[in-house]
Amino acid sequence: MPETIALVDDDRNILTSVSIALEAEGFKVRTYTDGAEALRGLSTDPVDLAVLDIKMPRMDGMELLNRLRESSNLPVIFLTSKDDEVDEVLGLRMGADDYITKPFSQRLLIERIRALLRRERLAAAGEGEEYDENAMRRGDLTLDPSRHLCTWKGREVNLTVTEFLILKALAQRPGHVKSRDQLMDVAYGESIYVDDRTIDSHIKRLRKKFKLVDDDFAQIETLYGVGYRYRDV
Repeated sequence: MPETIALVDDDRNILTSVSIALEAEGFKVRTYTDGAEALRGLSTDPVDLAVLDIKMPRMDGMELLNRLRESSNLPVIFLTSKDDEVDEVLGLRMGADDYITKPFSQRLLIERIRALLRRERLAAAGEGEEYDENAMRRGDLTLDPSRHLCTWKGREVNLTVTEFLILKALAQRPGHVKSRDQLMDVAYGESIYVDDRTIDSHIKRLRKKFKLVDDDFAQIETLYGVGYRYRDV
């Protein structure tokens, strides 16, 4: 079955051109011109991934993402303008998986979509299997990639695919520093460029999610000018 992409943008030219490009790649596409319309549609008929413009009438992309995150880990890519740097960071903190700045290459957008969908498929591949005895355990942290399951002190921490991959890369070798470039490669692949701010925002989001479970969580350390590491356990 072809995967379905939701495009949400008040610019009909973007909706038309991107829809044509995605359909040519074999995707099904549903389009919405504002966030309120999209929220109604996605609530009744879910999709595999959503591409959201930040600036829209009635309900903007930030509010739409916030509403979607109440009940879904749907992969989300933001479309932003060059002067929306603050919005980009806030969006990633709220749980967006990626962002692309307008004007953008349709080929780049399609590559980002494929990368996120591929990670979703890998994360879901073990769904319904027994608990993996080979799951990674680091003190109070357990990561089970076969079920995309993360727990801290026995409590589940709900992570996006990108967050899971970054945490797994850090926890594999506690005490060893991972540079931002290394974490970019883990989360996005070597063929896709994202800037340092994207990784920093994902790290902040990870810390926030763990602190919701345990306010004393401090396992992810920042080494300024170097990168990040998971504390020795």
